[in-house]
Amino acid sequence: MANRTAKDAQNIHGTNPQFLVSKIIRLKIYQARFWKENCFALTADTIVDEAANLQYIGGTYGGNRKASPFLCLILKLLQIQPEKEVIVEYIKQEELKYLRALGAFYMRLTGVGAEVYNYIEPLLNDYRKLRTRLPDGKIVLTHIDEFADACLTQFNLLDVDLPPLQKREVLEETAGLDPRVSVLEDDLLIESEEEEEEPKKEDKKEKEKEREKEKERERENEKEREREREREKENEREKEKQREKEREKEREREREKQKEKERDRDRVRQRQKGRERRKKRKRKRKKTDT
Repeated sequence: MANRTAKDAQNIHGTNPQFLVSKIIRLKIYQARFWKENCFALTADTIVDEAANLQYIGGTYGGNRKASPFLCLILKLLQIQPEKEVIVEYIKQEELKYLRALGAFYMRLTGVGAEVYNYIEPLLNDYRKLRTRLPDGKIVLTHIDEFADACLTQFNLLDVDLPPLQKREVLEETAGLDPRVSVLEDDLLIESEEEEEEPKKEDKKEKEKEREKEKERERENEKEREREREREKENEREKEKQREKEREKEREREREKQKEKERDRDRVRQRQKGRERRKKRKRKRKKTDT
């Protein structure tokens, strides 16, 4: 019974509200100690107390993928489906920043079209810090405006697949969504107006100095290019010398090979002459013997 959706809850995006969280994540939440001990019999009013005690936002974390208290409270909101005005109040109040993040995430899951932008975009001007638990269990510091931007731009956040959201430009044209005006825009306009009002006086001497400096830089660049060309020529000459040395060595090796061949031929001729002389001596001895 504790895990069932409220009987009077309506379908959201054509499905049971709890089914907006995948089954495997729901099971992780149902098994979480925080869900069993803190989420039983919670209402839209008492959730505020639990949100006030939150220390961080996050999805699942650790080796066994424990569900964070923030994720447990999101599923509880989907289960009891509080009135839209209650969620809007969560977002608009500024005292409890984690309750504000809770309301924004719930609005992103359940809201449609322009209302998502209307209620979440104001958080882009809230720069307070949020502690976020990463999947590996580490805690890092982020900001509410970063979390709000992630709600509007990402497809999966805190291990929850976010419903499709039309682009702002499309809603401005079709649903009458007002263009977003940044709080920094006025400051930028004032600065640009002040810059335009400033007199555009330029000192001729400064211009002349700048031109002289430019000419000097060009001359230095030309000298550097000339030195570079000289270095390249010198390198080419050195390479040519090296190649000539290699060719001379190769010619020397060829001459040595030719000399070695001549010596081999001389040795062959000497052996042939030696054999001829021995044959002659043998013939002479035979004649003398006879």
